Amino acid sequence: MENINYLAIFRDSFTLVILLFCSLLSVTFAFERWFFFRKARHRKVDEFLAHISGMLKEGNIDKAVEFTSKIDSPLSRLFRYALQHRDLPRRDLEELLATKRQEERLMLERNLGVLGTMGNIAPFIGLFGTVVGIIKAFASIAANSGGGPEVVSAGIAEALITTASGLLVAIPALAAYNWCVHQVQALMTDVELAVYDLVATLCADED
Repeated sequence: MENINYLAIFRDSFTLVILLFCSLLSVTFAFERWFFFRKARHRKVDEFLAHISGMLKEGNIDKAVEFTSKIDSPLSRLFRYALQHRDLPRRDLEELLATKRQEERLMLERNLGVLGTMGNIAPFIGLFGTVVGIIKAFASIAANSGGGPEVVSAGIAEALITTASGLLVAIPALAAYNWCVHQVQALMTDVELAVYDLVATLCADED
């Protein structure tokens, strides 16, 4: 086993090449989502809400719209959308904002399917590589009857390496996917609560 050339196994195993590609995809999209959520989340939500509330109490609607336009986040975009349509009846405004929230959720969930897919299929790709490795091992036994362990070592090594590689790709991908799902839920919960309060403030005269 000490004489196994792992680089040669990788070069000869198309399964490991596929898993490497899956790993690169997972890492790329995981970092992309991490940067996106870092930008999307308000670090000072309470300060933002207090600032908007103060401007609304003073009747500075235009300043509030201008303030939200300077911040690129789901919360600020929904606030700006609500302020721009503040003259609508409450029911119509709530329906518009519900549609807008779905658009924001879709943006937050973008590329999550890639992470989920990589996490689900990587173990099966590894299992497929395991089967291929076992087949190679038996083929080596048939072609070299009476040979020692070195005859089947390469095939067995490929079988074990692909299984481990599949798990190494799947576990981080699923962890990243679950983290992203949690971020989406947390962000949208904060947004929905804040937008509900804003609508109540804008439509206070209708109550």
